[in-house]
Amino acid sequence: MPNVSRHSSLTPAYCGRLSTSPIPALRLPDESMEPEQTYRFIHDELMLDGSSRLNLATFVTTWMDPEAGQLMSETFDKNMIDKDEYPVTAAIEQRCVCMVADLFHAEDLRDDDPSSAIGVSTVGSSEAVMLAGLALKWRWRQKLEAAGQDWKGRTPNLVMGSNVQVVWEKFSRYFDVEARYLPMEHGRYVITPEQVLDAVDENTIGVVAILGTTFTGELEPVGDICAALDSLASEKGLDIPVHVDAASGGFVVPFVHPDLVWDFRLPRVVSINVSGHKYGLTYPGIGFVVWRNAEHLPEELVFRVNYLGGDMPTFTLNFSRPGNQVVGQYYNFLRLGRDGYATVMHCLSDTAQWLARELAGMSVFEVISDGSAIPVVAFTLVKGSKYTVFDVSALLRSYGWQVPAYTMPDDATDVAVLRIVVREGFSANLARALRDDIVEVLGKLDKTGVGGFSDEAHFAH
Repeated sequence: MPNVSRHSSLTPAYCGRLSTSPIPALRLPDESMEPEQTYRFIHDELMLDGSSRLNLATFVTTWMDPEAGQLMSETFDKNMIDKDEYPVTAAIEQRCVCMVADLFHAEDLRDDDPSSAIGVSTVGSSEAVMLAGLALKWRWRQKLEAAGQDWKGRTPNLVMGSNVQVVWEKFSRYFDVEARYLPMEHGRYVITPEQVLDAVDENTIGVVAILGTTFTGELEPVGDICAALDSLASEKGLDIPVHVDAASGGFVVPFVHPDLVWDFRLPRVVSINVSGHKYGLTYPGIGFVVWRNAEHLPEELVFRVNYLGGDMPTFTLNFSRPGNQVVGQYYNFLRLGRDGYATVMHCLSDTAQWLARELAGMSVFEVISDGSAIPVVAFTLVKGSKYTVFDVSALLRSYGWQVPAYTMPDDATDVAVLRIVVREGFSANLARALRDDIVEVLGKLDKTGVGGFSDEAHFAH
């Protein structure tokens, strides 16, 4: 019998050291590995992950054109912070900022002046939120100083719903701001203008309104909140700015609900963040924060460095990051344009609303949000069910679907829901397959007559 080890073309792929000997997981291995073998070793282990396309928990984009993927792979090695070395990538970033600012009706935008848009690209909305919050805090300090008042003996506060994404909690804790959370209640999972007015005072640096909440996808009443604060300003002289967290809805609402006024058309809105890697349709991580105008971004927050070659202003929480994310976003902006984004968002909205109607037609479910605001469907079990939403979520995983189950925020934590995020790549055919699998899961649960398949919440950003 010939020795097959001498003939690489006949050697079985999985008879090498990587397949037959343990590889250390928590320390560097002693020996080097061949590139092909190392790739195969890691690739095979990653097969144990769930399918990103079937992950209906995440808002993050899981499909892009192959051409976009190629462009992004070509620009992994460009450090976007080095604007002197990569001026074209820097120009593309500023073009994207201008396009976002224009979409949200920012002031003083000029076609011949890219710098007229005040904003930055970020790793995602989490960084964007931190930057917007810092600008609010600094503006509050500046106003007190201008009025001859001492801000050092005061505790700034930020008013927002208990339904905010966890990054707002992080901002408040990291930067020493009191978080004033407005509670939810059964049947109402957004904040109200009345709640806002009861919570603000002279130490409020701003109010956060969410365009597409993480919990249900609903739109908070930005216009009504601004109107209430306008009245407060005229009656008591308390001038409170509004930041709109449009991480989920910023690339949906302008195309699906173009007549809804929520952005810089409202004078009280001073800043907006949005996630390019959500409904901006770009792989993670890319986000943006834009301001109404230069007045609302304090110059003290912008640093200038020259040790990468040229004089360079920077306002970020990190420094080095690859340029491929902003290149991917620019590809989408050029590839789709306004017409393309409108087509995609209407398609996703139609699919989400069809799925919501199918769920509502099942006697066991009560739909909370039907996908008409943004393409997100949230639903719960009717009272008296023999099983829980956690059971439904757990059994759906056996079909490959990842549908999160979780409890609602304060003061509605006794309400447990399921949520489906409809994204690009989730076709009507997949929606029908999900509907059919949900029917099968319900049939299995009806037969068992008991819960207990899972009692853990599975929640995703």
